[in-house]
Amino acid sequence: MKLLYAEDEYSMSEAVTDILTYHNYMVDAVYDGEEALAYAQAEEYDGIILDIMMPKMDGLEVLRKLRRGVCDTPVLLLTAKTEVEDQIQGLDLGADDYLPKPFSMELLLARLRAMLRRRKEYTPTVLTCGNISLNQQSYELSGNGKSFLLPRLEYQLMELFMLHQGMYFSTEDLLRRVWGYETDATPGAVWVYISYLRKKLAALQADVTILAKRNVGYTLRASQK
Repeated sequence: MKLLYAEDEYSMSEAVTDILTYHNYMVDAVYDGEEALAYAQAEEYDGIILDIMMPKMDGLEVLRKLRRGVCDTPVLLLTAKTEVEDQIQGLDLGADDYLPKPFSMELLLARLRAMLRRRKEYTPTVLTCGNISLNQQSYELSGNGKSFLLPRLEYQLMELFMLHQGMYFSTEDLLRRVWGYETDATPGAVWVYISYLRKKLAALQADVTILAKRNVGYTLRASQK
């Protein structure tokens, strides 16, 4: 699942992003309100985490503009512990939940799971394509009575393909969506991880394949019967 995380404290942003990434979320981290609004309007996210106190535009104003623009992506607000008015105003503006600072990572993860379960178009726990399935809770890729527990990057890559079957992603798209905007990974890394997935699909005797189209990108497609 893909999250937008807006927090102007770089050290905190880095720590939270690392934890979320470890738990198999894809995270775009931004550091001010204007950037948060631009990303939220340009990309599709499963959830948004907004700190209220941010430069250029505070989190409440970002939320107000998003809801006026008919954006229904679930939003979790991060508030100062004593600012009850901010919490009330945020909920009135359309936030789905709030979490006072400082918070434990276990509680943040639990709130995220609960918020994402409530969203209108809930992504199923098990994704399927052809004769294979991907369990989003156990990270297992399965088919024909066999299964592989996927490492994080392989899982995120496979999840992206299965959520958007038939859609082509360029190498740059995959680097940005899976490895992140500030990655040092090269385009060759994409090819390496796709080769890992292809080997697993072959071992599962899958009737789906990751296709490559020159100057276009990669897609997941089931065989035509």
